[in-house]
Amino acid sequence: MLMQTARIVAVSLLSIGFGASGCSGGAGQGAGAGGELRGLGGAAARGGAVGLGGGAGGASSDPWAGAGGSSRGASSGTPSATGGGLAASGGRAGVEGRDATPDEAGGAPGSGGAAGRSGSGGAAGRSGSGGASGGARTGAVDGGGGDSGGVADAAGLPLFSFFVTSLVAMRAVSGSENGFGGDLRFGETGPGAGLRGADKICAAVAERSMPGSRVKQWRAFVSTSTEDAIDRVGNGPWYDRQGRLVARAKADLPYTRPRNAHSMIANDLPNEDGVPNHAPDGITVDNHDMLTGSNRQGRLFGPDANCKDWTSLTGRPPRVGHSWPRSDMPGWIDAHAAGGCAAGVNLSSVPPPPSNLTVGAAGGYGGLYCFALVP
Repeated sequence: MLMQTARIVAVSLLSIGFGASGCSGGAGQGAGAGGELRGLGGAAARGGAVGLGGGAGGASSDPWAGAGGSSRGASSGTPSATGGGLAASGGRAGVEGRDATPDEAGGAPGSGGAAGRSGSGGAAGRSGSGGASGGARTGAVDGGGGDSGGVADAAGLPLFSFFVTSLVAMRAVSGSENGFGGDLRFGETGPGAGLRGADKICAAVAERSMPGSRVKQWRAFVSTSTEDAIDRVGNGPWYDRQGRLVARAKADLPYTRPRNAHSMIANDLPNEDGVPNHAPDGITVDNHDMLTGSNRQGRLFGPDANCKDWTSLTGRPPRVGHSWPRSDMPGWIDAHAAGGCAAGVNLSSVPPPPSNLTVGAAGGYGGLYCFALVP
C-alpha cells in the first residue's frame, strides 16, 4: 500500500515538472513573438528571452519611417532592447524631399541614407543633414532644405546680406584699375543687361569674401527705367559681413542713414569684409560716392540719371549716394550727381576739374550697395 502511494506521488510530481517546463517554454515563445512583431524582424526568443535585439527601425511599417529617421523602430523587442537601433536618420524620404515629423530623429528632410538592416542598429545615414532634395524649404527662415539652388543652399551660411563694394574688389572683378564706370553689364546682353550685370558683380564680390555666399541672391541697389532700387532688394533684415544689423526692413531704408543700423556702421557703411569703407585699409580716403540712380525714396531719379540703364560709359551723370556723410550731403541713397559715366577713380577731397567725367570724379570709384534676399 505504501509503495503504491509513493508511486502515485512520484508520477504526480513528474507531471507537474513537465507542465511547468511547458509553461516556461510557452512564455518564451510568446515573448519572442512580441519581440518579432514590435521590432519588425527580431528573432523569436528561447526560454523567455525577450526579442533578442529586435529588428531595425528602418524596416518599420510606420509610413513616416526613414525620412530623417524614425525613433519608433528603436523599441524593437522590449523598451530595453538595443539591437533594433535607430532607423537610418536620413532615410529614403530624403529623396522625396519631404519634411521629417517631430518624432523623427533627423528632424529635417532626410540626408538620403539607406535604412538600417535588421539588428544592425540602423547606422546608415546621418541625422538631419538636409538631404539632396528638400529644396522647397528656405534655410534662413524655415531651418533647412536641400540642394535645390538659391535660398536653400544658404541655410548653413552666417548672416551676411549687405555691403558696399570696395575699390579693391571692383578692380579685381572688372579687371581694370578704373573699375566698371557706368557700364555694369558684366558680360550680360539684351534688355535688362545692366541690372543683371550689376547683380552679378555683387555676387562675385560677395563670393570673394565668403565662399558659397553667391547663393544668397544678391541685388545691386540701383534703379533703371523698369525697376526701382527699393523694390528689388527684398524685405530684410540685412546684416553686414560681421553680422551687425544694417536695417530690419525695407521701411528702414529710405532715410538719410539706414534706420536701426548698428551704431558702429550707420555713418560709415561697411564693405564686403565688414570694414567701414571710409578707411578700408586703415587710411582715410575720400571714397563716399556710390552709384544708385535713385532719389531719396530709392526710386528712379530721372530718365537720364543711370547711364542709360547702366549700359554706357557716356551720357548724363548718374545719381550717387554717400556711404558715409560728406559735408552737408549725408544721404546714403541720393546726394548729388557724379562727374559722368566714364570709369575712373578719385580718392582725393580736392574738387575735380569740370573735364573729369567719371563716376568717381567727386570722390569715389563707382561703387555699389549690394543687398541679399537671404539674410
